[in-house]
Amino acid sequence: MSPAQQLLWIWLLAAVLMVLGWLWQRRRDNAGIVDVLWSTGLAAASLLLALTGTGATGARLLVGVLATAWALRLALHLWARVRSEPEDGRYRALREHWQGSQLKFFGFFQFQALLVVLFSLPLAAVAWHPAPAPWQLAVAAAIWLVSVGGESLADAQLARFRADPANRGRTCRSGLWRYSRHPNYFFEWLHWCAYAVAAIGAPLAWLGWLGPVVMYLFLRYISGIPFTEQQALRTRGDDYRDYQRSTPMLFPWFPKHD
Repeated sequence: MSPAQQLLWIWLLAAVLMVLGWLWQRRRDNAGIVDVLWSTGLAAASLLLALTGTGATGARLLVGVLATAWALRLALHLWARVRSEPEDGRYRALREHWQGSQLKFFGFFQFQALLVVLFSLPLAAVAWHPAPAPWQLAVAAAIWLVSVGGESLADAQLARFRADPANRGRTCRSGLWRYSRHPNYFFEWLHWCAYAVAAIGAPLAWLGWLGPVVMYLFLRYISGIPFTEQQALRTRGDDYRDYQRSTPMLFPWFPKHD
């Protein structure tokens, strides 16, 4: 299967998934399913690239095993939240802004299908790599372990904090959340660096850097931190403003004061 055919199949699969997700949110008024399907689409893309890629076995295994495991873990984590909690405040605000327009939500879901293709490109660069050096695969695997482990820990710490009714209206400052306001986003960004390393020396090595660069731009300026912090300020007010003053935004570091 040629690279163009691979990307076409990834887009078609993602587009169908997003149509089903749009119908699901229409019935339940919960657009959070789009995040679940974005992760699921990347899991499917990783498997397709690994099975049909033309690169070395080690490179395709890294994509097929590690990238798929990352995407499925994220999808399951997000699904547990979507099915048990009300619609995320970011999407509620979007629903109000669009006055419930299902046409705009349909376009939004299909845009996410295109993002699945975009974020498949770093994975494709690895799956097409004819001969990655052993050190590249080892370093990429180490980055993957640290990032997925860190993101899982951050998610678990936040879930434990939110499960305690006494913490309603308060900001989590324990564990990794003491050193970054968004440690889950930081490790999500770090995860994409694994594929940039693994793609070094590939014919299209530059595609590997799309992951960390584009993910940082989305998290920092577009759909991640800005929306999350706006919602936090609406619901937690001064408590979150104090957290903003004392705690680094994304890259972990020591807080300014205890």
